[in-house]
Amino acid sequence: MLFRDVSANAGVTGVTTCGSDEKTAIIEVNGSGACWLDYNNDGLLDLFVVNGSTLPELRTHGVAPHSGAASYLYRNNGNKTFTDVASKAGVSGHAWGTGCAAADFDNDGWVDVFVSNVGECFLYKNRGDGTFAQIAKHAGVNGKFSWYTGAAFGDYDADGFLDLYVAAYLDPTQMIEEQRSCTWRGLKVYCGPPGMKGAPDVLYHNNGNGTFENVTRQAGVEDRSLLFGFTASFDDFDNDGKLDIIVANDRGRNYLYHNLGTGKFEEVGEIWGLAYPIEGIAQANMGVAIGDYDRNGTMDVLVTTFSDEHYTLFRNAGKQTFMDVSTETGVSLPTLPFLGWGTFFADLDNDGWLDLFTANGHVYPQVDQVTGFKEGFAQRPLIFRQSAPGRFTEFEKRAGIDTAKNYSSRGAAYADFDNDGDLDLLYTNLGGPPTLLENMSRPVSNWITIKLAGTLSNRDGIGARLKLTSGDLIQYATARSGESYLSGNDPRIHFGLGARTTIDELEIRWPSGQVDKILTIGINQIVTAQEKKGIIRSIKPVIGERASF
Repeated sequence: MLFRDVSANAGVTGVTTCGSDEKTAIIEVNGSGACWLDYNNDGLLDLFVVNGSTLPELRTHGVAPHSGAASYLYRNNGNKTFTDVASKAGVSGHAWGTGCAAADFDNDGWVDVFVSNVGECFLYKNRGDGTFAQIAKHAGVNGKFSWYTGAAFGDYDADGFLDLYVAAYLDPTQMIEEQRSCTWRGLKVYCGPPGMKGAPDVLYHNNGNGTFENVTRQAGVEDRSLLFGFTASFDDFDNDGKLDIIVANDRGRNYLYHNLGTGKFEEVGEIWGLAYPIEGIAQANMGVAIGDYDRNGTMDVLVTTFSDEHYTLFRNAGKQTFMDVSTETGVSLPTLPFLGWGTFFADLDNDGWLDLFTANGHVYPQVDQVTGFKEGFAQRPLIFRQSAPGRFTEFEKRAGIDTAKNYSSRGAAYADFDNDGDLDLLYTNLGGPPTLLENMSRPVSNWITIKLAGTLSNRDGIGARLKLTSGDLIQYATARSGESYLSGNDPRIHFGLGARTTIDELEIRWPSGQVDKILTIGINQIVTAQEKKGIIRSIKPVIGERASF
């Protein structure tokens, strides 16, 4: 497992702003995310990076769009370089942006982008000509005056159209006012979020005509406690064929909304064991990683947390039961000094076992003045290799990424941006450009990447559950849009195969309920699987050449 920092050479150099360097208010430290998407359908993943703003801009202009920092849309040139086309594409979005989620919400074959903001949100509809139209207000997803954070698409009622969940953090009026100071480890720092007013999350139902309806209350997902929401994601956590919703809340319990199949949900986080770690005390939950790391057919969850709190790995034991296995899996102790944000499970060495990545960084610059504090404001990322089934070993210093500059990092997302069969890493940084790490592992073990195309289901196949069998190797994955922390991973499903040279069966359970079983698929290629038809396209990438689909 080996990576190298290619950010500058690739042209991913735009700085992301989030307040001042001094960080005198909580709004200045939570950062922004990034999403991988193929906006022009050329088979190469492009990159959208959300940008923030500053308190002077916020106090001068309020939360309305203004002339401050702009978001970035990096078009993949096909030669391991990118070009920022945000202005030309119409997605600069001058506002205090936080998160993004990319998906084809209207099933027209072109991926769209939702951006959560402080204030009203953006929904960029892809026109199919390289440009987007901002239609959030018309579509009914602009929201009210709030501080919106993590967003996710998922078809919770299986009607073929993607619905949208948007988490929210604080009432932003508190950010415009003069900030109070608190004491942390003897240092004067900003206060929050405890003692501040939280903001309600929102669930939007897709009407199928380009508009959405706010169904938060009638669906049973009303955030009555006004917890400080950060990351939201859809997945089927009990394998009943219906998408549930998980929400990571800062300084509060995690929400888990169980889909009852009637258009309604029931909050079961405490009952199922996902609300709190084994200590039974609420953590500062930031990012969420979802994946079946133990290959038992159920989706497990990791949440990143504050420093001096271990990151918590919840193993899904089935039968609507999660267990905190942070200690026995090797995750707990190494993460204690770190403050984590973006995170994901991904097979980074193609051996058939999911590894774990976290982006880290403190919220108080003053931490660098604390004697004996192991990690400072700028922190290195963590890579945990699943070195044995169910055992994670911290691998960062042997992975080559210790040569990359450390920042206080936030959003994170993986993608095979160069289509060479291994997964690359991207994370955003406060006051700096994103870090793009190319996977240089050689030789590359065998693999398969699957792009989904729904027909009865939503066009992107989001919510589909895949089961891949290759001899004694059985793996499971779910197609998602919106996870990690304010970010979105490669929308395609990637499986590492190790030394195995054949795939016996690929089973896809689509959101519509359709189940396709595809036999004898070639390895080391990118394929498109269409609902009810099977594999309709395949390509064996040639390193350095531009792929087309």
